[in-house]
Amino acid sequence: MKNKEKLRKRFLRDPFPRRMGGLAATLGRISSSARNSNDPNVVADLLDEARHLIEWTAAEAEIETAAELVRMQRMLTLWLKAWDESSQNPNQRLLLSVQAKDWSDRAIDFSGLL
Repeated sequence: MKNKEKLRKRFLRDPFPRRMGGLAATLGRISSSARNSNDPNVVADLLDEARHLIEWTAAEAEIETAAELVRMQRMLTLWLKAWDESSQNPNQRLLLSVQAKDWSDRAIDFSGLL
């Protein structure tokens, strides 16, 4: 992830609901990119970004929300480690896309923005 410190500082200025909205947007981009991108590095960068967004936010969440965010983060880490190989398999790409969409919806729920 490029400019991680700059992203962290900007991200942490936002209130919790907006951070969850930002996480939801990143997860949505993972969903879309896993299906459509020809560059596996795009998805890998987004997976890494989402892991960091969770790291920077989970401590401020309610305990149940934090626990779910940490579970999400673990799965994102597993996807990131397997992405080089998984990116070559259309079924794996679809699976990540569906899972990331579900996570995005959960992050929006956590945000309370809707």
